[in-house]
Amino acid sequence: MFIDDVIRSFGLEGTGRLLDLGCGTGQLTLPLAQHASAAVGVDPEPEMLAEADRKARAAGLTNVTWAICSSSDLPGDLGRFRLLTIGRAFHWMDREQVLTALDGMVEDRGGLVIANDSCLVRPITAWQLAIEEVQHRFLPPDQRSGTPTVADARESHEHILSRSPFRCVRRQVYEFDRPWTIDQAIGYLYSTSLPLRRLLSDRRDAFEETTAALLAIDPGGQFTEPVSLEVLTATRSPR
Repeated sequence: MFIDDVIRSFGLEGTGRLLDLGCGTGQLTLPLAQHASAAVGVDPEPEMLAEADRKARAAGLTNVTWAICSSSDLPGDLGRFRLLTIGRAFHWMDREQVLTALDGMVEDRGGLVIANDSCLVRPITAWQLAIEEVQHRFLPPDQRSGTPTVADARESHEHILSRSPFRCVRRQVYEFDRPWTIDQAIGYLYSTSLPLRRLLSDRRDAFEETTAALLAIDPGGQFTEPVSLEVLTATRSPR
């Protein structure tokens, strides 16, 4: 499993600080925080951090703090970390600037984990395509593609990392099925880099109601996503 491999690779097991950059609602922060001495989740969207904090409290986690800031604010005063994680967000950042800033924030024997999966914004199943169609109906045209606008977006993460202090890169792919309910799918859409709640404004209720169309695909409201999770582990020297 991905989380177990990360814990083992960086020797967390209750020690070492974790920074989750672009943490969203804590999808990576929370499972890893259980194995770190302390964890910090960083995101520019207050609503996402509020939901992440709610989940942390529900899970009984007391070693997690949250900071409202973006990757361009680094290094800031967040301190040093054994492990820095980025999930589905690195492509939105000025990657070279971020990696330069992180060089002073990651411990000598620490490193980065960058995780990207297919997720709902890259639909491959009938129910994912239905969600995409609903979302497109409610969003203005310039907000539909989700395509990064940074200048170097076409260059792979590996190539960017190869020129950085974290040039020793290991790539691994995890394949598994992920279950979803309609409520979970809506919650996920609200947790992405796209500020969906703000864009929907007073059309939010109507947007959520249209997801009833998914019941035509599965009347039980249970769906399965085939996931291909690509993980890049980057360190200063071979491990």
